[in-house]
Amino acid sequence: MVTNAASFGRSGVHDYILLRASAVILACYTVFLVGFIACSAPLTFEIWNGLFSSLPMKVFTLITLVALLIHAWIGVWQVLTDYVKHTALRGVLQFTFVVVAFSYLASGIVIVWGV
Repeated sequence: MVTNAASFGRSGVHDYILLRASAVILACYTVFLVGFIACSAPLTFEIWNGLFSSLPMKVFTLITLVALLIHAWIGVWQVLTDYVKHTALRGVLQFTFVVVAFSYLASGIVIVWGV
């Protein structure tokens, strides 16, 4: 069996399950937000602030952010391994994406939790 050094021991089934699970989480979050906006006729700052001040919404938002980063990482990794054949360039691009993704995660934590 041939293993790819960039996969860190993941298999295609593992990536498939992660992609589908993260897609379900992203879809649930989107449906919830669209439904909330549709049901809140005069959407004011107080209503929006009240929604994101509750603990369940903060947790749901953080889980969704992590799901988005997992989904994006697998997609970027697949595109880079398919289309960027130069190993050093692919490594630099993957490293850049990881740095950006972790900065998004840190920003999301600070924004949602007010740390």
